[in-house]
Amino acid sequence: MSGRRFRSLGVDPATGKEAFVVARSGGVLEELADAHALKASAVLVTVVGAVLEAGRSSDAELAAFVPSLHAALEECVGIMAADRERSA
Repeated sequence: MSGRRFRSLGVDPATGKEAFVVARSGGVLEELADAHALKASAVLVTVVGAVLEAGRSSDAELAAFVPSLHAALEECVGIMAADRERSA
């Protein structure tokens, strides 16, 4: 897999530390990292959607979401690209 990078598997509730792996393409750890990334992205979409629906946030408050949204989008695009490479 070109462009190997650290992938999050989530936070250990006992220690509060985030677990990272460099997963092999198509492996179990990659599946776990993908599932975590998609779940985290879904939560982020829900939170940002609720904030936008409320319509009472300042531009600065909304701008605070941009780095998180960018990271989530980048992770989801990486998942889709890896899936496409595997199926090609």
